Amino acid sequence: MTHMRLPTYYLSHGGGPWPWMHAQNGSTFDLLEASLVQVRREVGKLRAVLMVSGHWEFDHFVTSSAVRPPMVFDYNGYPEEMYQIRYDAPGQPALADQVCAMLQEGGIPAGTDAVRGLDHGTFSLMKPMYPDADMPVVQLSLRADYDPAAHLLAGRLLAPLRDEASFRRCFTIWGVTKKAAAIASSP
Repeated sequence: MTHMRLPTYYLSHGGGPWPWMHAQNGSTFDLLEASLVQVRREVGKLRAVLMVSGHWEFDHFVTSSAVRPPMVFDYNGYPEEMYQIRYDAPGQPALADQVCAMLQEGGIPAGTDAVRGLDHGTFSLMKPMYPDADMPVVQLSLRADYDPAAHLLAGRLLAPLRDEASFRRCFTIWGVTKKAAAIASSP
C-alpha cells in the first residue's frame, strides 16, 4: 500500500489578529482566509497540527506541551478587544514529546515548555482553518541562531509525522516568513 505524505506549508500569517478584525480590515485578508480554508480541505482529517512559529525563538528547539495552551498577545497597537480574544484549541502533549524525542534522536537539542501559549503567528492561521478551535495544535520554536542546516535537519527529522500511516498524522506549517531573511543570511 502506498501512503501519501502530507504537505508542509509555508504561510504568512497576515497582520496581527486579523481574523477577529473583519470590520476594520474589510476584504483585505479575504484571499488569505480562502487559502487557509483550502488548506484544510487539502489535508483532510488530521490528528494534530505542528506549527513552527516565527514569533518564538529559543537557543534550542522547544515544543509547546500544554494541554490547554494560553494565548500570547505578542503584538501591540491594536484595539483593546484584540487582547481579549480567545482561540482555545487543545494542545497535544504526547505529540510535543514525540517531536522533542525525534529531534533529540537526530542529535538536535530540544525541549518542551508546558507554559508557552499560542502566539498570533499560530492562532491567526488556525482560526480560519479550524474556527471551532477543535484541532489540537503544538507550536515549535525556531532556533535563535537561525542556523539553516539545523532548521533543515529538523524538517527532515520531523517529516515522518506527515506520513498518512503515521500514528500522529499531522501536517506542518512553517510560519517563518518574518525570519526568512535572517535564516537565509546565516553562516
